[in-house]
Amino acid sequence: MEQLKSSNTQLIKSSNTQLAEVPITLRRFDLSDADDLMVWTIDEKVSQFCGWDHTGFSKDKAIDVIANTIIPHPYYRAIRVDNRTVGEVSVKPRAGCESCRAEIGYVLAYDYWGRGIATKAVKMVINEIFGVFPNLERIEGTVDVENMASQRVLDKCGFKREGVLRKYLIHKGKTIDMIMFSLLRTDPKIE
Repeated sequence: MEQLKSSNTQLIKSSNTQLAEVPITLRRFDLSDADDLMVWTIDEKVSQFCGWDHTGFSKDKAIDVIANTIIPHPYYRAIRVDNRTVGEVSVKPRAGCESCRAEIGYVLAYDYWGRGIATKAVKMVINEIFGVFPNLERIEGTVDVENMASQRVLDKCGFKREGVLRKYLIHKGKTIDMIMFSLLRTDPKIE
C-alpha cells in the first residue's frame, strides 16, 4: 500500500486505488476506554510480542489497569481512530542518573495493522515528547527480533538501530533477543 500524509491524517491508497482518510488523534485514557482496550488485550495476535497474557482479561481487569496503571502514568496516550481507542502509546521516563532517557512502547488492535497508524502515532509523540520532558535527551525502544512490523515503525520514525541485546529478557517462558533502537533530541525529525 502507498501511504500519503496530511497533518494528523494518514491517507491510505489501497490496491483498488481508492483513498481512505484515517484521522488519528492521541488523548489521555479514561475509564470509558475499557471495552476498546479489551479488544487488543485479549487478541493473541496482538499480545504475542507483549508482556501480558491474553487469556482471562476481563472488563473489571481493564478498568483496574486504566485506573491504577494507565491514568497515573506520566505519558500514556490512547490512539484514536473514528472515535474509538484502537491502541496505545506510552513513554516512560527514567529517574536519577538515567533521567536523560525514556522508553517508548506502543500497541495497536489487529484490525488496524498495516495502515501506518502506529507509525503516525509514534511520530506525533516524538513531535511533543521532548517538550513534555525537558531533561529528556534520548528515547529508547526495545523490540523482539522477530517483530518485524514494530521494527519498521521505529525505522520509519527516524530511530537508529543500535544493536541486538542477546538473551535480554524472558518473554512467556522463553529467553529472547531484543533490538535496541534510539532517537536523540538532536536527531533530525521525520515528517
